[in-house]
Amino acid sequence: MPETASRTSSTVNSRPCDPVPLPSALRLQPAPSALPHRVDSRIGVGLAGGFYPAPHRYELYLSRNCPHSLRIAVTLGLLGLRDSVATTLLADPARTPDAFAALRRAYEATEHHFDGPLTAPALCDRWSGRIVSNHAPAILRDLSGLLSGHSTTGPSPLRPPSLAAGIDALRDLLDRDVTPSTSPSELAAALDLLDRRLATRPYVLGDSLTAADVDVWTALTGLGRSDGLHSRPRLQEYVDRLRDHPAFRYGHEVVLPAEGV
Repeated sequence: MPETASRTSSTVNSRPCDPVPLPSALRLQPAPSALPHRVDSRIGVGLAGGFYPAPHRYELYLSRNCPHSLRIAVTLGLLGLRDSVATTLLADPARTPDAFAALRRAYEATEHHFDGPLTAPALCDRWSGRIVSNHAPAILRDLSGLLSGHSTTGPSPLRPPSLAAGIDALRDLLDRDVTPSTSPSELAAALDLLDRRLATRPYVLGDSLTAADVDVWTALTGLGRSDGLHSRPRLQEYVDRLRDHPAFRYGHEVVLPAEGV
């Protein structure tokens, strides 16, 4: 992919979401790459373990204001999985105590004598009550793969093989240079790059919407009402245009608060 630096793939390391302040008994934390209680099972991997694709078998626990949860919610809509994969939002425990209790039971069913923090997003097997994965990149791969009826022989339209390298390179750029904590000069350079890419195409990698657009839109939305967007009308139009798409609107309404970009 032109104009992006090659770095370690974000499918291995994902930037964690900000912790949600909760009482210790119900604490919810993101799932960083080195989490002691990281669960890394996969749909369709090790079928003897029982994690094979089936409609209505799986449930997603998503966290309010979490960029990984936002990516997953949008992807659900784009792949037409909202009716076959249940979604539970974890917000204020006073408003969603049953959701936190259910997630706690899932972690306890997964790990004997579990006493660690709850982490989200998390994909849960409703048949066994166990967590399949709390690693966002793996969850996104499973949603785009067998759970949506795609595989290596029939790849997901969100991740066509010809664009896979570009999607990964762009993900690395976003993780490194398009965050609220990025230095102003690095952020400006990254936004200029994205702005140039949208000068001649409707989406960041061409004429078709891909997982890269989910990533870019989530990162730009996470900047809030940034001067960097308002000084680049093309980027702001891109964010607004995608937010009008039903899948992006669903993710925005479910995961983010009322205010946004």
